[in-house]
Amino acid sequence: MKNIILTVFLISLLLACSTTRITSSWSEPDKQISIDQLKKVLVVALFKNETSRHKSEDEMAGYLKGSAVVSYDYLNDSFNKQNEEGIRDKIKADGFDGAITMRLLDVEKDTAYSPSAINSYPSYYRSFSGYYYRNWPFYSNPSYYFTTKTYTVETNVYSIKEDKIIWTALTETTNPNGVDKMMNDIASVVYKRMKKEGFVNKN
Repeated sequence: MKNIILTVFLISLLLACSTTRITSSWSEPDKQISIDQLKKVLVVALFKNETSRHKSEDEMAGYLKGSAVVSYDYLNDSFNKQNEEGIRDKIKADGFDGAITMRLLDVEKDTAYSPSAINSYPSYYRSFSGYYYRNWPFYSNPSYYFTTKTYTVETNVYSIKEDKIIWTALTETTNPNGVDKMMNDIASVVYKRMKKEGFVNKN
């Protein structure tokens, strides 16, 4: 009997541990921009592993109804990542009006900026070019990532035309069952939160 109870408890614990939830979100006040209004959106996942980056970008792009361009097809070796102004000019010239970034934060060893107020972010967060310019080197640096049981992923939405951040959220995933499942869950909960907040039309 004790063994049965212990088995049931362990199964329940395992099922409960594989979860993804949004811990906080922020959207620019007094603005009516919705993600549906963005016609060409660059999706960028700043993760160390190439497979993880591709999977993450594909999952998020799937919710954007054909308006997304994944960074692994666009930000190739010919793209100059060394110049912030060049990044901004290039994506504007190529017709992008929005960008979505995803970045893995180590819960224990990395600083997570609370999205409760945009003023709490460092200044470079406020534009896509500034954010990408300062963060792209980290996803190829092994020392930037740590093995943990709980992963926090930061998702930001930028208006390229206004050159500013307009929505952000932090998701927390406990004991993910592989990259595919984790990114599927993150894209799903982020999209649901966007709909709930009116950032995505409910039609």
